Amino acid sequence: MNHKSKLPNVGTTIFTVMSALANKHQAINLSQGFPNFPSDSKLNDLVTKAMNNGANQYAPMAGLLELREAIAKKFDLLYKTNYHPETEITVTAGATQAIFTAISTFIKTDDEVIIFRPAYDCYEPTITLNGGKTISVQLEAPSYTINWKEVKQKINDRTKMIIINTPQNPSGSIFSQKDMEELEKLVANTNIIVLSDEVYEHIIFDGEQHQSACLFPQLKERSFIVASFGKTFHNTGWKLGYACAPKELMNEFQKVHQFNVFCANHPMQKAIATYLNEPNHYLELAAFYQEKRDFFLSLIKSSRFKITPAKGTYFQVLDYSNITLEKDIDFAKRLTIEHQLAAIPLSVFNENNLDNKVLRFCFAKTNETLEKAATIINSI
Repeated sequence: MNHKSKLPNVGTTIFTVMSALANKHQAINLSQGFPNFPSDSKLNDLVTKAMNNGANQYAPMAGLLELREAIAKKFDLLYKTNYHPETEITVTAGATQAIFTAISTFIKTDDEVIIFRPAYDCYEPTITLNGGKTISVQLEAPSYTINWKEVKQKINDRTKMIIINTPQNPSGSIFSQKDMEELEKLVANTNIIVLSDEVYEHIIFDGEQHQSACLFPQLKERSFIVASFGKTFHNTGWKLGYACAPKELMNEFQKVHQFNVFCANHPMQKAIATYLNEPNHYLELAAFYQEKRDFFLSLIKSSRFKITPAKGTYFQVLDYSNITLEKDIDFAKRLTIEHQLAAIPLSVFNENNLDNKVLRFCFAKTNETLEKAATIINSI
């Protein structure tokens, strides 16, 4: 049988490649973005309690109402804005499913979607699957700032969506208030939908404030905000997230969501609904990860890598141009094989595989792991 692939250019992801290489060579794995420490035992116990109390059948399609109400309270607390829990919030099987569903809901053949590179790797394949065309805006290392004149030049009557990600994976940069205001101006009086990937909203450093799309009234009325409990509560394997949007947009989203996964994990929804009643469970996250970032950077300050501290996420980009000029993919593989330390090369996320000689390291690890990794980094 001969079937034409709908994603002919998609192969094994760089995360799978680097993790397999790390396993083969028994390397410290700072490539994949997940913590190597456990989620809170209180939260785990709440899941067990929910299962023992019978929350084991399908949850409502949009998610448990008590969880949607807790999410609505969080938005009111953090951003002084409202999402109606019954009509404007949907609980999803992870943030990636929310992103897939939002794109699939609105993007049709020949629609154009603007993304900012280096970009998280699920955006473009989903656009392609739905017949859309990805329009890239390349951010420049090391600051990864946005040229809004270029963005404006790329908007036309085929532009259906703009995807933003702040704090941004993989660069660790953030959108400023000015960035969001520029975006708000560009999409005013258009039919463009903004998909705002905010999964690292609570992991932002140095006193900066997260500039959520919901803080800007004209953006909020055309935006989907996507978030992740897995990123927030150190349990990425639970695959639980949510999307928020105005009622008319969410109504269309749910038409696709119900035939995609229908609903997300019931006992985990029950547990997180209770866990969210204590805001410190997410309000303390920035300080927790800033301590880890600062600890990691203090350990490697004498290394040959050039450091621009991450402004958010739990990823740190390091410039290796003082060490070697080999391609970032080649250096990442050599670092894993010869030095037993795995990282992610950023060129795979860039337009035309632009190689800025940087690697991404995940610092959501125990201090012991970070110390071992730093010893290797300092030896190179």
